[in-house]
Formats: sequence, C-alpha cells, structure tokens
Amino acid sequence: MSQPWKTERWFTSPWNYLPEVTKGFAFPKEIKIHDMTLRDGEQQAGIEFRKEEKVRIAEMLAEVGVHRIEAGMPAVSRQDEEALKEIVKRNLGPEIFAFCRCVVSDVERAADCGVDGIVIEIPTSRHLIEYAYQWPVERALDQSVKATSRAKELGLYTAFFTIDGSREDMDWLLDFIDKVATQGHMDGLVLVDTMGVCTPQAIGYFVQRVKERVKKPLEAHFHNDFGLAVANTLVALANGVEVAHTSICGVGERSGAAALEDVVVALLTLYGIDLRLNYDKLYELAQMTVELSGHRLPQNKSIVGDGLFTVESGIVAMWLDRCTGPLVTEVFPLHWELMGQNPPQVVLGKGAGKASILFWLERLGLEASEEEIDRLLPLVKEEAMVKKGLLTEGEFRELVKRVR
Repeated sequence: MSQPWKTERWFTSPWNYLPEVTKGFAFPKEIKIHDMTLRDGEQQAGIEFRKEEKVRIAEMLAEVGVHRIEAGMPAVSRQDEEALKEIVKRNLGPEIFAFCRCVVSDVERAADCGVDGIVIEIPTSRHLIEYAYQWPVERALDQSVKATSRAKELGLYTAFFTIDGSREDMDWLLDFIDKVATQGHMDGLVLVDTMGVCTPQAIGYFVQRVKERVKKPLEAHFHNDFGLAVANTLVALANGVEVAHTSICGVGERSGAAALEDVVVALLTLYGIDLRLNYDKLYELAQMTVELSGHRLPQNKSIVGDGLFTVESGIVAMWLDRCTGPLVTEVFPLHWELMGQNPPQVVLGKGAGKASILFWLERLGLEASEEEIDRLLPLVKEEAMVKKGLLTEGEFRELVKRVR
C-alpha cells in the first residue's frame, strides 16, 4: 500500500507514517484482541447480561473475529458459570477465558467450565491491600503463588492481573511480579491501570521497565477515567505488548475501558496494522450490545455512534454534495461501510445552509425558486430554535408551503 493513510475506506494523516514518527515502534508480529465485555463490561453499574444474552454477544464477537473472549467470572453467580460452560460448548473459534480471584477454588471452578485460560487478579498496591482489602501484604503474595500454581496444575493458560499496580512504586511492583513468576506461575502478565490514571508517556515507560524484568508475553488492561484507555492501549502495543484487553463500546467499571471498535480501527487506519477482523460487523455488534445491556450510547461515539454520519452543518452538506463516490473521505475520515455504519444523512436544524435545503427539496421531490429558498432558510433555523431540535419531513413541507 503506497499511501496507507488514504484508501477507498479511510483518509487519515500522512504524518502518522513519517519515519520520524514510526522509528521507535516495536509492534509485535501478532496482536491479539482479548474482549472482556462479558465480565468487566458487565461491571458497569446497571448492566446485567442473562445467559442467553452472553451467548449471543460471544457469537457475534466470534463473527467479528476477536481472538479471545473473557466470558465471565464463575465465582460471581451460577448464571455466570452456566453461561461460561455454554459458550465453551459452542466451540465458537476464539479462545475462551474466565476471570478469577487469586483463590484456589476460583481457579478450580474456572477449570470445571472447560475454559482455555484464566485472567487471575490480586491487588498489587500496598495502600489498596492495606485499606481496601485490610490484608497483610504477605497474604497477597501467598494467595498469588498458591492460586497460580494450581492453575498450572490444571493446564490453564494463566494471565496474572495486577490490580492497581499503576499507583504503586515501580520497583516494588516489579519485585512482587517477579516473586509470583518464580514461586508461583504465570504464562502472561497483564499490565493494569485499574483507575485509568496513567498518561500515554507513563504507559510507554511502564512497558519498557516491565520488559527489562519480566520475560513473559504482556497484555494491556487500561481504564478510561481520563479518556486515555484507547491511547494508552495503542502506546502499549507500539512498545511490544501482544494482547489488548477491550470491551464493546468501552463499557466497564466506572468510565469503562478501551473500546474494541476504537482500538482495532485505529490500528488499521492510523498504524496500518490489519488484524484481519470483520470490521464491517462492528456497528452491528455495538448496536446489539447496547440493546441487550440497556447502556445508552452517545450519538457521537467514535466508530459506532448513530450520529457520526449525520450532517446538520450547511457547509458540510455542501462538501457532501460536491464530494461523491471516492471523494467522500474528504468529508469523513472513515467510510461508513468500513464498520457497517449507516450512510450519511443531511438533517435540518439551526446549522442548516442552502445546500441542506436543496438536498431536502430534491429528496422530497419539491421545487422552489432561489428567492423562495432564501426565505425558507431562516424559517428552518427559527423553527429548529423554537423546537430545540431537528425538523421532521412534515414540518419542512409546511415551511415550503408558507414561502409559496
């Protein structure tokens, strides 16, 4: 691809591909998407997935082509355990993981579900251990060693998950991880920013420091409290992390996590890394998840928001009229077909312009003179202000009648 920033489906910045920008990149040869919608996503207050809903979402994630599905935490409820077993039984294609505490019985319950692996958590900041858990620090290490060792005995791929590690002293955290790796077991290490408090620069440093000490595959699990989860995930991958933890639409604890659709489309269009997913199913996946979860999605949500290709501004409506066919990415950086979105629509509101009026006249098969259009435009703006919203087809027709 001679111009990876510009194709029929996207038009981003050529700056992204300058040697001065990319010279420090160390993306791994293979990147895996580990989707955690069915576990961390369900921890968003008010989201409750039934068994059959979890199965539907897992099936759709498999259609998209994600590599791993974290399908739940069997210790949470009988329904979670049953959903996990059913998803495993479906043999959908992706690896199926369970989430566990560093508790031997949790590990055994996960193994009974037939999963391929586990993400196994323990608090790894001394203040959280002391104040939130009220444990001695030694207990966190002891439980980690025992539970991860049991996971190894049961043949489970074990990704060790360091709760709140990003608010601990780096050297202390690395020593703790090293003890678990040597005294217990880990196949992979999850770098966790539980509270979403790291900058992208700090994440880059974090990855480099861990790679100096830990010779295990690394995974990235970052929260979005400062709106940086996607950026931090991309930085981690660019520094050699192999697995990105994501959730559909970014649902998850508090402000959520790195949005699946944002991470994979950014990799494709901003970095030229094609994960060979079915990107055109992302919008459908998002819509289904929103419906099943009751989660309200902002219409301007990146990649999958319903309003991304809705045009109210008169000048943008003019651009859209003039930039048809392959030129449409002059107006939108991404073509709607890339993620299976709806085609553009021009709407009538306060921001409407002459091009908006012409579009609606043509769409409805109506005619108006130049003078009538000039009179119609301010009426449309005034009506939108009175209504504090967009005009309907019927309201526009009435205004056309008035100017005549």
